[in-house]
Amino acid sequence: MGPLRSVVLAGGGTGGHIYPLLAFADALRRHFPQIRITTLGSPKGMENQLIPAAGYDLRSIPAFQLPRSLNLDLLRTPDRMYRSAHAAGEIIDEVQAEVVVGFGGYVSVPAYLAAWRRELPIVIHEVNVPPGVANRMGMKFTKRVAVGFPHQLEQAEALRNARLVGVPLRTGITHMDRPALRPQALYHFGLRPDLPVLFVSGGSSGARTINLAVAAAAKRLAHAGIQVLHVQGGRNDPFEVPNDLPVPYVVVPYLSDMQLGYAAADLMLCRGGAITVAETTALGMPAIYVPYPFSNQEQRRNALPVVEAGGGLLVDNSELTPDWIERNIVPLARDRQRLAQMGTAAAGYGRRDGDEQLLRFVLEAVS
Repeated sequence: MGPLRSVVLAGGGTGGHIYPLLAFADALRRHFPQIRITTLGSPKGMENQLIPAAGYDLRSIPAFQLPRSLNLDLLRTPDRMYRSAHAAGEIIDEVQAEVVVGFGGYVSVPAYLAAWRRELPIVIHEVNVPPGVANRMGMKFTKRVAVGFPHQLEQAEALRNARLVGVPLRTGITHMDRPALRPQALYHFGLRPDLPVLFVSGGSSGARTINLAVAAAAKRLAHAGIQVLHVQGGRNDPFEVPNDLPVPYVVVPYLSDMQLGYAAADLMLCRGGAITVAETTALGMPAIYVPYPFSNQEQRRNALPVVEAGGGLLVDNSELTPDWIERNIVPLARDRQRLAQMGTAAAGYGRRDGDEQLLRFVLEAVS
């Protein structure tokens, strides 16, 4: 098998689809410096901020929300699906793609359909249970499905025969030495080296429940000697934090360099999104997971195996209050031995080779 020359990557809408796509694109470029990488996105998705900034060619095609029930008639009838697949097919032909790799999001479906019509290899990467609606549809066109976590193979009938590869993560995360980067990270945020740091992030959009509960517990945390590094999140309103605290409470609206946050932290409070769980476990970061409640519970399913392995705690969104934080987070953040044990357990569950394993799977599909 010679070097890959041209690949189309499809995925968009949310960070959960885009970040693994970018990490995989980086792996392709590392192994095949001359490769042509073309990404497909929709005109309005988050991919428009993230993909060009990472230096990759992004082409927009029409994408639209799919109904929740799937059947092949859906693909035969609407003319807009035909138009989307036609647009994807023109790009696939222009770049002479050898394979289409999809990461989910509505924009993936026209790419799968166009590749299927051309009898091109299709590889799907899925991180959730149940699989997203776009990838479920893609599974009608290919048996080559890769997943990010062991629990997916057991919990979703559609993923029973998938290949477990892990989640592709940026090398900034997978090659990171947290203790070595810690002094620089603490200095960057103006945090003290002699006190524990709670790192709070509700994902790229933020999480209002988490923001308000932690801000309301600011005095209790500070008087227990716990510093806070708090990422507000892009879509969340500012919140009030008392300004006369005895130890630092640092609020940043958005953190593009999450490595620095992880390096500064002793403990994390976060949602249970697939990328967050993949990153915290790859780094051996003890975490308290607060799964997003308004969905089909995939965030709970992501976090539960880590918690069962001893690498974190799980709290329902409705139970996260200042009192809960005082009773649970304060003693944990001050217990270095327990944090070390949790970190070891998290690292035992996590993996750092998702990008390389997915590349191996894609090369098998092409050959």
